[in-house]
Amino acid sequence: MTPWERKLWFTFLKDLPVKIYKQKLIGDYIVDFYCASKKTAIELDGSQHYMDEAAKHDGKRTAYLNSLGISVLRYSNKDIDKNFKSVCEDIYNQLFL
Repeated sequence: MTPWERKLWFTFLKDLPVKIYKQKLIGDYIVDFYCASKKTAIELDGSQHYMDEAAKHDGKRTAYLNSLGISVLRYSNKDIDKNFKSVCEDIYNQLFL
């Protein structure tokens, strides 16, 4: 896991009242985190994800996951650094509200 993934996992996700998988294989893709009971993937993106080729790949992956009925929550590493509480609140709201 990246430092940002470790922060999100150890500070927030591991204590949620639902099972969250780390580095979950779905089809040909690995998602950073996955909650099967909520059919939700959580992705943390570094700066490389905003380059054209990576953005296209992420779009294909998101479309594939959506075709399986899986929602994708996507946050940048910068969000984890600067707005961690807001990221956690958003994830909680998406999963439980």
